[in-house]
Amino acid sequence: MFPEAELTSKGEGLYNVVVIGAGTAGLVTAAATAGMGGRVALVERDRMGGDCLNTGCVPSKALISSARLVAQVRRAEEWGLDPMEPRFDFARVFARMRERRAKIAPHDSAERFESLGVDVFRGQARFLSPREVEVDGRRLSARNFVIATGTRPAVPPVPGLSEVPFFTNETVFDDLREKPERLVVLGGGPVGCELGQTFARLGVRVTIVHRPPEILPKEDADAAVTVRRALEREGVAVLAGAEARRVSRSGRALVVEVGVAGSDSRIVNADAILVAAGRVARTDDLGLEAAGVARGKNGITVNRYLQTSQPHIYAAGDVVGGYRFTHVAGAHARVIARNILFPWWKAKWDDSVVPWCTYTSPELARVGWNEEDARKRGVQVDVWRQPFEEVDRAVVESEETGFAKVITRKGSDRILGATIVSEHAGDLLHELVLAMKAGVGLKQISSTIHAYPTFAEVSRQIADEYQKSRLTPGVRRLLEWWYRRARRA
Repeated sequence: MFPEAELTSKGEGLYNVVVIGAGTAGLVTAAATAGMGGRVALVERDRMGGDCLNTGCVPSKALISSARLVAQVRRAEEWGLDPMEPRFDFARVFARMRERRAKIAPHDSAERFESLGVDVFRGQARFLSPREVEVDGRRLSARNFVIATGTRPAVPPVPGLSEVPFFTNETVFDDLREKPERLVVLGGGPVGCELGQTFARLGVRVTIVHRPPEILPKEDADAAVTVRRALEREGVAVLAGAEARRVSRSGRALVVEVGVAGSDSRIVNADAILVAAGRVARTDDLGLEAAGVARGKNGITVNRYLQTSQPHIYAAGDVVGGYRFTHVAGAHARVIARNILFPWWKAKWDDSVVPWCTYTSPELARVGWNEEDARKRGVQVDVWRQPFEEVDRAVVESEETGFAKVITRKGSDRILGATIVSEHAGDLLHELVLAMKAGVGLKQISSTIHAYPTFAEVSRQIADEYQKSRLTPGVRRLLEWWYRRARRA
């Protein structure tokens, strides 16, 4: 355990850990270390809770929830109801999002963390040396430091963009006060697709401009196409293989000149622009040079123990690049908390089984490899696919769009990866995530009883297909012989 903390005034003396950044990674590190008896300082220059609470997961999913209900009302006839058009007020939907966020916020508040024994400091932290940081003129010393400062939105160098107002995820949830009639989204990754569909469902004419030839380029190609078709059915104009070449004003309207591969430029008029073109690590103003902490193209460089180039300084969450997800940031923090407590018995960060989900409708969830990953590695695989139109619960719920796909090593039931594109995909994926983590193969999933009717049966159905594949012609002839023998007995 940590040595018993002396009765030292806040900010004075030596801390076991100074954590810089009060997003998920920083909060989990601080709470875990303080809970194990450590003396912890937590520094945050902006809002407690970081991007996830304030400008990311929480507000976006609250809006998605409202927009999903709006979309279901529009589909009322599919459930045998009279056709109807949803009635809603755009401002009230945003107010509900902020109210839901405010309900969660106390869990991440400075008051709660002070009650846990963490000394919370508000301000910009800057390293003075590898062993000391300054926060608004106050110096803090510690045996260990954790950098968990996250990322900020990347703004593409489009001529004219900096001269007009635009939104990012950091501003759209609080600064957008009235419904735009037309919205251009720059970027067709998860944020662009999620918010693009959400705004379309709330009555906004949305155009997504995306440079690669397909949206969600990191995902399974079939799954990305399924999501794109769903967006287009709901009125989202998807310009893939395109880029914004210039942005300007024309009266009150914003004018985006878009270059599309294989065709002439086109003009897209908008009332608002949302930039969703990736993220950049927040490392400015930290004084990393004074600390001797190295950084690379995608963020701070760490080893498998999440140590930086200074072994007593760790980095966690989005600031290190790689998988930039809230759940990964929390997992980083748990590894670091253990490594600070037991420096002679360090745990390695294991990213071999990391799930994620894009919360469009349908959702797109993924863990491990897809077919392209296997091809690049030269690994022979079997692909098992099950459409949701053959899952009874999906049929009765009128949610047949999508499929589940599992990749196994050739001739084996060992799961190398899975992709699910469907409603509830993020929840459904975790049976396969746990199977991968525990080394459970399709054979065991097939023999596991699943409640009927549930969406989760899709995993058992895929596993059943694997089991059927083992019935080779030779085995079948042997079984036929055995049945004939049984009939004569």
